Amino acid sequence: MKILIVYYSMYGHVFQMARAVEKGVQSVANAEALLRRVEEFPENMAHIRESEHARPVWEDQEKIPVCSLDDLRTADGILFGTPTRYGNMAAQMKRLIDSTAQLWLEGTLEGKPAGIFVSTATTHGGQETTALTFMAPLLHLGMLIVGVPYSTPGMLHTEGRGGTPYGASTLAGSQNQLQPAPEDLEIATAQGRLVAFIASKLKTD
Repeated sequence: MKILIVYYSMYGHVFQMARAVEKGVQSVANAEALLRRVEEFPENMAHIRESEHARPVWEDQEKIPVCSLDDLRTADGILFGTPTRYGNMAAQMKRLIDSTAQLWLEGTLEGKPAGIFVSTATTHGGQETTALTFMAPLLHLGMLIVGVPYSTPGMLHTEGRGGTPYGASTLAGSQNQLQPAPEDLEIATAQGRLVAFIASKLKTD
């Protein structure tokens, strides 16, 4: 059983969340976690190479394969990770989603569980809206949305950190100076585990 984790991360916060999700997927029997990144825009590469913050993150991710339509097609469940851009997914991720017309025509993703995890600069910078707006194309593709139940440890809190019922989340800070809180990573791990568990129950072949 293949569980795809596809993400975009320039400064590493979503990448850390993706690794936590991967850990959760791997905790489920017979689940194979496939980590894939979405392709960066060529016009961003000069900035990345010159940035003391973005460059090492890019170097850590460079050898991770870029997600293909076949990766989406053959997955039994998928978790999507993205930073927030004005309350919505990053354009790099949107490009991947917009390339799935053939999968939509085929009905390839129908009935497959999907989770969303996000990063925002600020507490109210789109942690919930990004997950919610991301759900719309996934529903068009026929996927089954898997959120994070409040029974998950770390979800009931009033701290300035992540964790929403719509998907795991974390705070990067206005200057990307923060790191994901341990609780945020634990919630991401729990979401990865839940998507893989549901996929195993749905798999019939």
